[in-house]
Amino acid sequence: MTETVVTLVINELVQLIAHESKLLRGVHREVVNIRDELESIQCFLKDADKRDLQYGVKTWVKQVREATYHIEDVIDEYVFHMAQCRHQQGFIASLHKIGRLMKKLKPHHDIATKIQDIKISVREIKERSERYGFNSSEQGSSSSATSVTWHDPRLGSLFIEEDEVVGIEFTRDELVSWMVGGESKRFVISVVDMGGIGKTTLAKKVYDNELVKGHFDCRVWITVSQSYNVQKILMSMSKQIYQAKETAPGQIDMTDEIVLISQLRKCLQQKRYVVVLDDVWKTEFWEIVKHALPCNDIGSRIIITTHCDLIGVSCKESLSNQVHKLQPLSQDKAWELFCKKAFQSEFQGCCPRELVRPSMDIVKKCEGLPLAIVAIGGLLSTKEKVPLEWQNLHDSLNSKLESNPHLTSITKILSLSYYDLPSYLKSCYLYFGMFPEDYSITGARLLLLWVAEGFMNGKKGKALEEVAEEYLMELIHRNLVQVSFGELDYEIDKKYRIHDLLHEIILSKSGELNFSQVLEAGDTSSPRKSRCLSNHCARENVFETSEYSRVRSIFLFSINEMPSSFMVKLFKKFKLLKVLDFEDAPIDCLPQEVGNLN
Repeated sequence: MTETVVTLVINELVQLIAHESKLLRGVHREVVNIRDELESIQCFLKDADKRDLQYGVKTWVKQVREATYHIEDVIDEYVFHMAQCRHQQGFIASLHKIGRLMKKLKPHHDIATKIQDIKISVREIKERSERYGFNSSEQGSSSSATSVTWHDPRLGSLFIEEDEVVGIEFTRDELVSWMVGGESKRFVISVVDMGGIGKTTLAKKVYDNELVKGHFDCRVWITVSQSYNVQKILMSMSKQIYQAKETAPGQIDMTDEIVLISQLRKCLQQKRYVVVLDDVWKTEFWEIVKHALPCNDIGSRIIITTHCDLIGVSCKESLSNQVHKLQPLSQDKAWELFCKKAFQSEFQGCCPRELVRPSMDIVKKCEGLPLAIVAIGGLLSTKEKVPLEWQNLHDSLNSKLESNPHLTSITKILSLSYYDLPSYLKSCYLYFGMFPEDYSITGARLLLLWVAEGFMNGKKGKALEEVAEEYLMELIHRNLVQVSFGELDYEIDKKYRIHDLLHEIILSKSGELNFSQVLEAGDTSSPRKSRCLSNHCARENVFETSEYSRVRSIFLFSINEMPSSFMVKLFKKFKLLKVLDFEDAPIDCLPQEVGNLN
């Protein structure tokens, strides 16, 4: 995210140097130095964006981002002043008036002073990173101690009892039939969808099924994860295969991937095997590991679980291979699972009448996501069975998941997909936080907003709108954005939304990055130096706060009336806006004040 902002500003600096060389006489070298300094820290920022960083590095990255915003402000203010000057030149015939206007604006002096300050600031930030050793992503990533204290809730997915399985019975039985029946040719079953949907639970129930156990000569379970090591995975496969053998494979060079792959192929060539590769994040992983799994035409099977549709498709190498899209639990099944977890030791697993309404609200919030239902239901099973406790938890879900230490595991799992995003998609993904929860936006509107914000990297021969559509498709394939269909929706009017819990993750990350801020009625949070502002309350005094003076995008939602004074203050305060979205505001025509933006 920060790396993306830095890239955008570097591009603006390059354009400024190219087009305004005369004005920049005397500070040209400083501008070039600032660009070079920013480029020198891009590599670290690009890697840092993929990780959950320690507090010290987060602070440093935040300083880089704020300095970058400041550079963008200086550039935009200069461009704004020069545009005013050139506009006036077209209408003022008097050279005397032009001279007075130029003297009043003093663009050269102003930009020179600010550039000197920026240069010092960027240099200090870089020196600070070197002083504290923030020169590699490894030093910036979470420590091993932190990893130990984080309980991965996916571990529990491997040990769910049979009577706790809810909503996947039909799919489980279907996959079991694929495993033990059908053609003899080896084929791959890919189970895909968003994190927390139950892919690991389903795969483990199939893997441990008695029919599957008796059908295959050997079974291998591998948890891959984001930061996998191919050599270690191949070694683990070898150990699991040879564990049941009386004799070891002999002296094998366990450090040589080619030797390990060759040995695995040799061992599995005459065996009917089943291998589960759980939590695959990269297509490159399959391209390597598949060579260790021979197509021996005796009924071998491979199960792959992944969050990304494209990975599932890439593993489909023949028509017999299957890509199974796992669906969220239905409302009835979600309720059944919740009651099993929340009332497992009381009330015979049934919800008391006085708790039905708050419990239904909580289940609805989870939107059929088993990870969340199990975590929240398990937490509530330890709470006093009174409506107030239930309501307090529901309220915490509507603010921040991190506010309850028992629910941070949900945040950790759902955040993995954000860290896996390439930098060019992070801004697009966080942009969904500008819209209210459960809000569906048309594709045409969303793509135009992204283009207006400058999120697109230009591609030769393609319009920016086409690039934006590619970005949206990638987010959909990663199961981070849902396609929302309504009764009156046609293909051209397709809408898109974010899962409610992902929306909470986005709001948290956007606040941490100062990317955006949502203002709601009764909100007492302090102003942030955010670039995007989503106003859900039409508070007029918000425009009197200096912290918001650098906002580039404003959205208006959930506003019943629009006072004229509100509009006047809006256009008087914000002169550097890129985006002003009135689609959900109560106005019938474009306000006259828009004319003051030129």
